[in-house]
Amino acid sequence: MKRALPALFLLALVIPFARADEQSDRINVAVEALKRLKDIDPEQNPGVKAALTKVLAATKGTPQFVELVRDFKLKGQEPALLEMVLKDPTTSVAADATRLLLDKPEAMAAALTGADLSAAARVGVALGNSNDKRAVALLLPLVSDGAKDFKLRQQAVRSLALIKEGAEALLKAGAEEKVGADLKLTASTALSLVPWTDIHTKAAEIFPPPQGQSGALPPIAELVKMKGDAKHGAEVFGACVICHRIGDTGIDFGPNLSEIGTKLGKDALYEAVLSPSAGIVVGFEGSDIKLKNGDEITGIVVSETENELAVKTLGGVISRYNISEVASREKMKQSLMPEGLTQSMTTQDIVDLAEFLSAQKKAAAAPAP
Repeated sequence: MKRALPALFLLALVIPFARADEQSDRINVAVEALKRLKDIDPEQNPGVKAALTKVLAATKGTPQFVELVRDFKLKGQEPALLEMVLKDPTTSVAADATRLLLDKPEAMAAALTGADLSAAARVGVALGNSNDKRAVALLLPLVSDGAKDFKLRQQAVRSLALIKEGAEALLKAGAEEKVGADLKLTASTALSLVPWTDIHTKAAEIFPPPQGQSGALPPIAELVKMKGDAKHGAEVFGACVICHRIGDTGIDFGPNLSEIGTKLGKDALYEAVLSPSAGIVVGFEGSDIKLKNGDEITGIVVSETENELAVKTLGGVISRYNISEVASREKMKQSLMPEGLTQSMTTQDIVDLAEFLSAQKKAAAAPAP
């Protein structure tokens, strides 16, 4: 206890009545003093507990806060730690906070599966950055749960690939056909970047890269680095106008791509082209509809009332059907854009197409007069 007395005396001088311009330096001194007392149980020493409580309040949201929670093995700090994770999951302090939260993962599990998709995605990012194998148990169930938000499942795949045990679990899930077709390109891309040679090799077998005219395409990370010719890309896009519109050209069936370069980076553009089912745009989900007369319609349900179903089919035509005519309807799991379109293209064709699409951006607003 003698060892603790000088530090406690220092804390008594540091914490009270600090002016704003002195607060940061005083807090740093207080933190260093407390670190010398980390072997003392605050619950058994009221002086240490009081000083610790004050310093925690003053350092909330900072790396020092995380250090104190870790060093003193403090309980009940999960809400504050989670708040730090949600603020910016890409920081090292968020990774440190995540590792502490994994000691009692209920808070992270609740955020990861909650209704707030933005918070869930941030937790997913932080779990991957933690490089902690305990994160695998939280992330892996999302991969095979088709009812969960696609982007969250996609983030789960990317985060798993950052952790060796997660990458191994992802390979096992792929071998057991527990990774949906919509996530296979994401898995292929993420695992192509891992530093573990054995995993990298197995991934190429379980999640083979998409095919082009000349065979397997390079990973998306390499495609992004390649130089494209937007002029030739416009010619390649000529085959896409039967479903997509850019400006005044094309048919209004699939998403309008006039400003796609503003909305998506090149990596996301490649993913959309190479694996259309990996990210179906809301409002463009396909449906298979069977009528009582035996006819079958595949298209996009654009409106529905109590009496009528309006369906847009290939070519952009909207047909209307009386609800009483419909025998059954089922939402398609895959995109209306067929897989494998790139098999008729060379690698450079695909790079040029991405260059052209990337150039389709929202016009800058005219300056105010």
